[in-house]
Amino acid sequence: MELKSITMEWTGESLKLIDQRKLPLEEEYVECKTYLEVAEAIRKMIVRGAPAIGATAGFGYVLGAMEFHGKSRDFNDFVGWMKKVKKTLEETRPTAVNLFWALDRMENRLMECGKMDGILEKLEEEAVKIAVEDIETNKNIGKHGSQLVKDGDTILTHCNTGSLATVDYGTALGVIRTAFEQGKKLRVFVDETRPYLQGARLTTWELLKYGIKDTYLISDNMAGWMMKKGEIDLVIVGADRVVANGDVANKIGTYSLAVLANKHGIPFYVALPTSTIDLSIPNGDGIPIEERSHDEVTHCGGRRIAPQGVKVRNPAFDVTDHELITAIITEKGVIYPPYEENLKKIMKR
Repeated sequence: MELKSITMEWTGESLKLIDQRKLPLEEEYVECKTYLEVAEAIRKMIVRGAPAIGATAGFGYVLGAMEFHGKSRDFNDFVGWMKKVKKTLEETRPTAVNLFWALDRMENRLMECGKMDGILEKLEEEAVKIAVEDIETNKNIGKHGSQLVKDGDTILTHCNTGSLATVDYGTALGVIRTAFEQGKKLRVFVDETRPYLQGARLTTWELLKYGIKDTYLISDNMAGWMMKKGEIDLVIVGADRVVANGDVANKIGTYSLAVLANKHGIPFYVALPTSTIDLSIPNGDGIPIEERSHDEVTHCGGRRIAPQGVKVRNPAFDVTDHELITAIITEKGVIYPPYEENLKKIMKR
């Protein structure tokens, strides 16, 4: 059973991931043969983006099962081992809920089996299913979201939400891509997205590959001025977790864009699969925010840009209040306020 996309390739024995740290200068793949190697790939951001992390973790779970298989035929021993595998994978990135969603789904499939016979095949089948479903989900997000994009619009986006952040096609970039494929003439502004530069390195690379030549890279602190000058028609971003009241955790800098868009009367849309919705948390205050290495701020391209000894804060995500969000775009449709009520409705479909 195999799966192949630009982001990942499952061979049946290993998981190959495009090394997103080296893009756009090098297109190099890293092969993971164990669940620990998958965990490191997630932790070190070889793979990133909530949906991609979830699918990657699913295959990591399968590799963990493969490592145990043959050591014992006792199902309870196997379950104990897989709890360790799941915990290791869960500890890699705390903010993106898709990671936990995918691992819970894999564990549920494990417990449904109830015996060792055929267990590897069934777990592999589930992991591939998660990945394949993600592609179809993203295309449906694109169909719903493209209705909000008019011919001639200029769109501002943040971080990376395309094929690289998913198994394939993308969420916020999937909306842009679909609108472009419908023949709409678009101009896209891309924030560089400091400190990891996902916008500069990844999003611009993807947009140009899609054939969207009217793509402009801007530094993060230019967005407000572009809005004031009337150059932005709408903002579309992705998400790593959406909670019960509609608050959204996304890449650091998203909150600032939402405040600026609100100030200038510009629609602010968030595009995501429903697997990113976490109704167990009432509001954004309960979302765990990952703090990453200080070197990401003090260094750029491997070179130090700040003095030795300076103190650093590096939260990887921020939380945007639901009042600042015009609508949430999902594979099941576009959700408008009141979010607390309408998120529950869409999750019941």
